[in-house]
Amino acid sequence: MGDVSHTSLSPLPSSDRADVAARLRDALLGASFTADGLLDLLGAPAYAALARSETVPALRATRGDTPLETLVRLFLLQQPVPHARVADVLPVQDCLESGWLTRAGADEVAATVDIRPYGGPGGEDWFIVSDLGCAVGGSGGIGSREEGVVLGVGGASTTLAGITVRTPVSSALDLGTGSGIQALHAAQHATRVTATDLNPRALHITALTLALSGAPAADLREGSLFEPIADDETYDLIVSNPPFVISPGARLTYRDGGMGGDDLCRTLVQQAGDRLSDGGYAQFLANWQHVEGEEWQDRLRSWVPRGCDAWIVQREVQDVTQYAELWLRDAGDHRDDPAEYQARYDAWLDEFEAGKVKAVGFGWITLRRTAAAEPSITVEEWPHSIEQPLGETVRAHFDRVDYLRASDDAALLDGHFRLVAEVVQEQVGLPGAEDPEHVVLRQHRGMRRATKVDTVGAGFAGVCDGTLSAGRILDAIAQLVGEDPVLLRDRTPAQIRLLVEQGFLEPAE
Repeated sequence: MGDVSHTSLSPLPSSDRADVAARLRDALLGASFTADGLLDLLGAPAYAALARSETVPALRATRGDTPLETLVRLFLLQQPVPHARVADVLPVQDCLESGWLTRAGADEVAATVDIRPYGGPGGEDWFIVSDLGCAVGGSGGIGSREEGVVLGVGGASTTLAGITVRTPVSSALDLGTGSGIQALHAAQHATRVTATDLNPRALHITALTLALSGAPAADLREGSLFEPIADDETYDLIVSNPPFVISPGARLTYRDGGMGGDDLCRTLVQQAGDRLSDGGYAQFLANWQHVEGEEWQDRLRSWVPRGCDAWIVQREVQDVTQYAELWLRDAGDHRDDPAEYQARYDAWLDEFEAGKVKAVGFGWITLRRTAAAEPSITVEEWPHSIEQPLGETVRAHFDRVDYLRASDDAALLDGHFRLVAEVVQEQVGLPGAEDPEHVVLRQHRGMRRATKVDTVGAGFAGVCDGTLSAGRILDAIAQLVGEDPVLLRDRTPAQIRLLVEQGFLEPAE
């Protein structure tokens, strides 16, 4: 892939010079231009400020002339640096010839792209390439409103990377790759990675990200949604952080889908089913509309393609005014002429009013291809804190779906279970009361769920170590509390099923 430019955006480095990318990578690592190195140099407050696109603390922390300070000012703060100083750190002539650097004045050089250190899940030192001033988005604006601008790592990127199931697979598809973050993660556990994007500039930057991170090259294809994928191609893993913003028009390629309402996310989810191999996962971030007279859960259930289990989690809901303001600020429209800002705001509200949209939800959608006669669809709201990474939690959810689908009440009573690690019991009641009003089991890992149980449920969970069958445990509890064991066996499987479903208990087999 040769040089790609887009309107007035800066020319990009050549992606054909793998040798230069390798030498540049070695030089960056040699100067400790890594996530850990930056934290040590800048300190936590300045390092955190960079993630908010605030550069003043980092500028103050890099007033010296060490190699690491030079690289931070060059690639993160986008400051011109004297040629001689850069030549002490980087193969400067190679970087100028291949386009990583450009001359700025008589004796200074400047970066053509943002290069941001990024720590991989296994301690890998990776580098995410993005357009200048666009390493992160957010409420401060991205610093550019060019249509084809390519952003770096934001909260959505890391969220998707964290929830993705990371089992070894033969093929993975990163749909709408952007700067290549998901493709980079997938390259660690997929034999073959395909990355697509409507924006050719994004594909070029993905190639740079992979090369600079020392990862294998991906199969890069230009096009919208599944258009670049042949009809007979299927994948074991599909991931997408799509342009999910529900907006009037499609000003910004990186965020605006160009379809009405939440149609882009719906289309993406519905078309994914036919692209999945048996047992394969498709995982997306998405926005969806809350429409008057319609349950949002029903709306999302209608998106799930036939032949797929689904787990859909709504993490956040914003009313239409909050939503419009968030994305107007994202584009920097709040810094424009007040009349123009008001006109844009009006256009958003007009769009929502026409569609009877009262709010917008944000969350995750995971599909898994299944041969089951009755697929499982779970749609839930969970705005509470979680523990990332969640990929193993997601995989375990679908394992439990399989187990419960194959287990009637008799099988549950014959089954052996273990209480998962780091579950605590809380008793809630009035001070001094002899018995609690209710008992709560709470997870300290993964989704960090909490669920109410009765005293039998709490006692049952507490002794589940895989040794005795559920039925034997219930018989012992019946004897202790003086209850008919037949009645207890009859009414408890529903509670066992719930505790397994929510991940408090796991089959011991």
